[in-house]
Amino acid sequence: MTLASGFRRIEDGLDRGDAFTFFMDDTPVRAYRGESIAAALLVAGRRHSRLTTRLRERRGPYCVMGVCWECVVVVDGCPNVRSCVTPAAPDMRVETQHGPGAGGDG
Repeated sequence: MTLASGFRRIEDGLDRGDAFTFFMDDTPVRAYRGESIAAALLVAGRRHSRLTTRLRERRGPYCVMGVCWECVVVVDGCPNVRSCVTPAAPDMRVETQHGPGAGGDG
């Protein structure tokens, strides 16, 4: 299934279990067990997860291995959560992070 974002999930021949919903800035996002927050957001068409401090530039997954801090989000009130390596969970509340992650961005 190809989506507007150009990203898609591999669906055929996989038993992914039941889909569940988490929320990104109060918008429901579908995910599956074992899928990262960033993966679910990309499939849903959301390419950014934080805004830089000075210029309010959009940032999102870059290294996709938890090193660069570009994809950090606020999860259930906790900032600086790396969305690329954090599994999505049912009813999780994810918010756009405003400002740098622990690595800084100026």
